[in-house]
Amino acid sequence: MVAICFTLQAQVMQAKSVWATFTVPQMKCWECKSRLEKYLFHETGAGDDGSIFKVIVNMFNGTVRINYVPDRITAYNLRAAISNAGYDVDTLKANPDSYKLLPPVCKRKEEGGGPQKGKPCNIAPEGEEQK
Repeated sequence: MVAICFTLQAQVMQAKSVWATFTVPQMKCWECKSRLEKYLFHETGAGDDGSIFKVIVNMFNGTVRINYVPDRITAYNLRAAISNAGYDVDTLKANPDSYKLLPPVCKRKEEGGGPQKGKPCNIAPEGEEQK
């Protein structure tokens, strides 16, 4: 019985998190940031199994850094989840059906998305902290 406890504890301790950075050119506003974070935590089950610990979105350079446990989810799965949320990620295009559901500000720049003239969308809404 004691050996089982030590084995389980050793397996839990081996789950070490790593960081991955993804280029997401559409990630330029708080609406996009909020949508992606909710989608990632909901679709990957991150809240249930602890596969994702933290998501950091840099709206100025369009990158998303994700701290995750590779034993529970892979970078490939994370990339696919971002695409399924409707966003282009690295060289992978967004899922077309999900992309259609995005608000206009979250669309590709060449399709009129992103910050609009005189309406910067990378400024934190009131009560939100800019990272």
